[in-house]
Amino acid sequence: MKINLPTLLTLFRVILIPFFVLAFYLFPTEWSGFFSALIFLIAAITDVFDGYLARRLGQTTKFGAFLDPVADKIIVTIALILITQYYQAWWISIAAIIIISREIIISALREWMAEVGKRSNVAVSSIGKYKTIAQMTALTWLLWRPCDIVIYAGLVALFIATVLTLISMVQYLWIAQNDFFDNK
Repeated sequence: MKINLPTLLTLFRVILIPFFVLAFYLFPTEWSGFFSALIFLIAAITDVFDGYLARRLGQTTKFGAFLDPVADKIIVTIALILITQYYQAWWISIAAIIIISREIIISALREWMAEVGKRSNVAVSSIGKYKTIAQMTALTWLLWRPCDIVIYAGLVALFIATVLTLISMVQYLWIAQNDFFDNK
């Protein structure tokens, strides 16, 4: 297996995960938010670049196609758990439950659609991309938490991400509905 730059960026994102968690828990409170948000932001930026570079340089690989969404889902899930623990508010917990549940449902849907030869029907949509931007913004701000304005902006972005999460999930399930009920 040849490792290329996009795959290295994805592997770097995976390597950042334990450092992200350690920064959240081990730094003193006044610094933990900044460093955990910084690491999360670096991971989010590498996510943008690894996909772009893989397509632009023609360096897409099966390993990269597998690892990229796994790395994304792991770090986002961990970030959601961390902010849920930190804020201990039901509305953040509900948003985290919706976002994590959607990721599980759509991952299973994509796997199933691949089995029936229709994986391209549930490719990433523009709503999914907007959801990701809102989600990464919300999580970065809610991890950072330097002042109330940033926290409130993070909560608004989390609400937007949650709504887009639901819309994109319904969109994907709608696309697949005929395949669900096809008895062939």
